Amino acid sequence: MPESALTYFWLCLSALAAGVVNAVAGGGTLLTFPALISAGGLSEVAANGTSTVALVPGSLAGAWGYRRECAELPRWALLLMLPSLVGGALGTYLVIAFPESYFKALVPWLILTAAVLFLLQPTLTRLTGVGAAHAPATATTRAAVVVFQFLVAVYGGYFGAGIGILMITSLSLMGLGDLRHVNALKTLLAAFINGVSIVMWVIDGRVNWNYALSMAAAAVVGGLVGAHFGRKLPRAVVRGIVIAIGFGVAGYYLARQFGVVT
Repeated sequence: MPESALTYFWLCLSALAAGVVNAVAGGGTLLTFPALISAGGLSEVAANGTSTVALVPGSLAGAWGYRRECAELPRWALLLMLPSLVGGALGTYLVIAFPESYFKALVPWLILTAAVLFLLQPTLTRLTGVGAAHAPATATTRAAVVVFQFLVAVYGGYFGAGIGILMITSLSLMGLGDLRHVNALKTLLAAFINGVSIVMWVIDGRVNWNYALSMAAAAVVGGLVGAHFGRKLPRAVVRGIVIAIGFGVAGYYLARQFGVVT
């Protein structure tokens, strides 16, 4: 098999797997980002932009799938749309505007943060009581959620892995109660963050479109597969695989950063 075809094979395989795990547990960026660096030969910043473009169709499809639930939450969607868009744009701008060495130095810690978030997801969900009935959110709670959503969006625009967990944690405090509504609003806000991020990556011109389009198609297939078989797959197993990959990749980049490996 020619090298270029082998490269596309591995990249599309990573995107296919990312689509599956995003549909089942989340964390697809932890698969596509390192694949674009190792197999695709892209820089960290170009890999970040290309990965975002490749995976966003799945995010948009998810938002469309939750359209009925989102229609029941117009006030919350409007309240959190602006901080999502502004924060996502700011986060992407920080990656683009500052020297690439800054982002490269932060990559291991960003991946480690995402892996820790996935590891703690069950605990965070239990502590916030997603799915339980909550009292209506106070004005103070709403203001705190808006600020937190802005910070999540900045992180999402900068890197993005784990934003779903962060949003579930904060959105569950707003009195929505129903897990379907929490997931629907989370998915819609993620589409806002990723959408504005894509616009900025396209303008910047550092997206590898050959990779991005091929991976996007594979990710959509993976998302459909994940949605179809998601109920049959043990979620704990899928999460465990993603967490193991996250810690493994973070460990590798940390070792490379400190000169343990080359």
